Amino acid sequence: MTAVFARVWGIGGVVLLLAQAIVRLAPRALEAVRSELDVVQWVALVLWCAFMAHAEGLRGFHRRFSPRVVARAWALAAAPTPLRVALAPMFCMSLFAASRRGRIVAWSIVLGVAVLVAIVSRFEQPWRGIVDAGVVLGLGIGAASIVLHTVRAMGGTPPPIDPDLPVALGSDRAQ
Repeated sequence: MTAVFARVWGIGGVVLLLAQAIVRLAPRALEAVRSELDVVQWVALVLWCAFMAHAEGLRGFHRRFSPRVVARAWALAAAPTPLRVALAPMFCMSLFAASRRGRIVAWSIVLGVAVLVAIVSRFEQPWRGIVDAGVVLGLGIGAASIVLHTVRAMGGTPPPIDPDLPVALGSDRAQ
């Protein structure tokens, strides 16, 4: 039962974080799309959304982040500890109990996103909405990708990525 809870909480928590961001950003994106954009703004919107679908959605989420989240959820279920289960979404995002490189990458992304959010929040409409539209598209692809990798794992096909676990999985020291 703990294994099932660890997987559901880990994967579900990450998907909920993405869904919360999508719900928060979508109204501004829709506001921009529904406004009277000029030709340059429409071109920017289309190019930005295409870029974000490829870079964030496909390359960032589908090929890297999503399979790692699922692989780490399965690893957590195989060797749960109270701390890791309680913080399962953070564990699945490699924010702790990962290789040094994995933790640096994960925390750098979290901090980088926070800085970008602070910068983009200062943009005027429709530019803020144009940026948000691309982000919503990328996050939507990411959430769908996590679900897809989860369904595949449930069917017996594990994610094609190393879960990036520390050498001593049972130890949380120095992690």
